[in-house]
Amino acid sequence: MQDTYVFQEIPTRRPNTPLLDRIDSPAQLRLLDDDQLVQVARELRSFLLWSVGQSGGHFGAGLGVIELTLALHYVFNTPEDRLVWDVGHQAYPHKILTGRREQLTSIRKRDGLAGFPNRGESEYDTFGVGHSSTSISAALGMAIAARLKGISRKSIAVIGDGAMTAGLAFEALNHASDLDSDLLVVLNDNDMSISHNVGGLSNYFARLLSSRTYNQMRDSSKKVLSSAPNLMALAKKTEEHVKGMISPGTLFEELGFNYIGPVDGHDLPLLLETLRNIRDLDGPQFLHVVTQKGKGFAPAERDPIGYHAINKIEPKPTVQPTPVPSAPKKPKYSNVFGQWLCDMAEADPRVVGITPAMREGSDLVAFSERFPDRYFDVAIAEQHAVTLAAGLACDGAKPVVAIYSTFLQRAYDQLIHDVAIQNLDVLFAIDRAGLVGEDGPTHAGAFDLTYLRCVPNMVIMVPSDENETRQMLYTGLEHTGPAAVRYPRGTGPGTEIVAEMSALPLGKGRLARQGHRVAILAFGTVLAAGLEAAEPLNATVADMRFVKPLDEALIDSLADSHDLLVTLEENVIAGGAGSAVVEYLNSRSRTLPVLQLGLPDRFVDHGKHSEQLHECGLDAEGILSSIRHRLQTLEKDTQNLRLAQHL
Repeated sequence: MQDTYVFQEIPTRRPNTPLLDRIDSPAQLRLLDDDQLVQVARELRSFLLWSVGQSGGHFGAGLGVIELTLALHYVFNTPEDRLVWDVGHQAYPHKILTGRREQLTSIRKRDGLAGFPNRGESEYDTFGVGHSSTSISAALGMAIAARLKGISRKSIAVIGDGAMTAGLAFEALNHASDLDSDLLVVLNDNDMSISHNVGGLSNYFARLLSSRTYNQMRDSSKKVLSSAPNLMALAKKTEEHVKGMISPGTLFEELGFNYIGPVDGHDLPLLLETLRNIRDLDGPQFLHVVTQKGKGFAPAERDPIGYHAINKIEPKPTVQPTPVPSAPKKPKYSNVFGQWLCDMAEADPRVVGITPAMREGSDLVAFSERFPDRYFDVAIAEQHAVTLAAGLACDGAKPVVAIYSTFLQRAYDQLIHDVAIQNLDVLFAIDRAGLVGEDGPTHAGAFDLTYLRCVPNMVIMVPSDENETRQMLYTGLEHTGPAAVRYPRGTGPGTEIVAEMSALPLGKGRLARQGHRVAILAFGTVLAAGLEAAEPLNATVADMRFVKPLDEALIDSLADSHDLLVTLEENVIAGGAGSAVVEYLNSRSRTLPVLQLGLPDRFVDHGKHSEQLHECGLDAEGILSSIRHRLQTLEKDTQNLRLAQHL
């Protein structure tokens, strides 16, 4: 393996990068000699370390593809050749090399660079990503478009070994082979999950299998044997068996790809030679590259999961302040879920936990260690996760699917067809509900109340604090039929969590504050902002708790005693909880002003969560302003009505 300079700590000052500073586009990169690229790689790695230290953001994945990114942009004619990154966690080096070097410290900040490739940001970002396993489909579409236009160009998809576990990736591979398109799939294997076969021998075979001589001989043999089908079949089988003995690519060969690899993804000369050879080949090609996540930064090499992303590194003060005793650390909502699941598994042997590759994010580490026989990480396969849960429920298990709101969207058909229609006992613990801050619209849980509310048999709960989260999870598990509890990223208000669990009355909310004239119906963690906004108005506030079934008696009571109902949710207004309230009132032929506050009918850009809430008018200030404006409108309408009656 090529020696890579290893950094022991993140630079606090901008490093000296004379070669990198000359590169504002891949065209300028291609003006350099091959042997200069090793120095560019070192400068790029040091700049990336410094930059992410200044801004925070995704970390280890980008360090692992420094050499691969350089080689791809150096060998291929981007952006004319289409380069599609899967997920996009690893795209920071790509952004640096494509004219965004000086903007990188703004990444994931409001009005700054997006944390993922974004078509509106650069012509080099050929496809907007954020969810995994889309790159091969997208790149194949671009290859087909080029063929339809009669354009000769390459399409390259870079996909990780984790993303390759999703069915979508294999659907695309299957289709690509059928079309015989000029498509290169680069498998970035950074977890040794497919093969450990890396070293001098495998590198030699990679050179051989990608070489022009080998492929010319292969093509010539096909022409000679084309008139003898039996010999042709024998030769093809022989080639497959030989490749199967020296490489792990038999599966991809069977799918119709020319498999090459595995190669050392940190050996620049080898990458350049291999990619140049592949560039001249026709048809679907598959290059298996083995990299190390966090490469070049010793702490990240030792702990790639811990260094998947980092926070901004704050400078140390010159004068150390007097230590102040820190307040007890509040648990995150995911921590509340993780502890609850362990407690339930201890009490009930039927409880199982399922996650689509979100063990750490959903806080299932302790559960996976304590109950390994009842823990199932299905990899990036959300559809399978849901139908697996349905199968378990059919035979008496109590499955809990821990999934992010944005990823549950990918399993919507399975939720309806396999769980809801059969009314199975599956509990969905939906994390990252609402806006998610710096990860932006691809990761926002903006739609779950809308797309779940319309599904028959579903029970949908929206806790306002940590204790309600625990009790609602228990309520959902005890309920006969499918249930969902949706909770946000981060910490709550710090409400004391009651260890003893009790099921909440189904479809019953509670009054959190008694006032007059205005009633705020809060769904979920927006309750705190609703209570703050209610103070100067002396408004009533209800913690609705359930989106489905609604507390109809509470709605009737509030409608009877107030002039204005205000629904409040961190979900899109269209079809959300507020719409459920309005639909109920309409079904009872009740005419009452209702102000629906929630997320607007557009995608909310990345930034701090507090900034996003302010932008959408969902902080206390925005809620108060919206209510006052509606009250003024109502007063004007009343005055106009009286004037009209008088006339």
